Amino acid sequence: MLTGFREFILRGNVIDLAVAVVIGAAFTAVVNAIVTAVINPAIGALFNAATLEKALPVAIPTVSGGEAVLYFGAVIGAVLNFLIVAAVVYFALVAPVNHLRRRAEQRRAAGQPAVDEAVPPTELELLAEIRDLLAKRDGATPAA
Repeated sequence: MLTGFREFILRGNVIDLAVAVVIGAAFTAVVNAIVTAVINPAIGALFNAATLEKALPVAIPTVSGGEAVLYFGAVIGAVLNFLIVAAVVYFALVAPVNHLRRRAEQRRAAGQPAVDEAVPPTELELLAEIRDLLAKRDGATPAA
């Protein structure tokens, strides 16, 4: 039972996924810090608020007769955070991968094999190579 679990954990794609999650969390912390410490106060200044978290307040009455305050600036801050993360992911990951795929497709269309696309030998070629190596080892000349 533990053997199967160990094989699952040690698969390359599981480890790659774990690394991606850790890097993504660290990257998100950096983007959040930039948005919270730089962008939100700058935009909040436009709305005469310390940060976007308290910008654009709208008071609405509650059922008990009090007031609840909606802060639409916080929503704007969350949207900005999302757009910044999406832009960085697109320009740092998606665009380069798409470019590499287009180049590989152009090479295939031109009849050239892609750089990472090695054509494996056929079974007949492998058997002929084994035959020649055995013949060479035994001192005989390889048959054609």
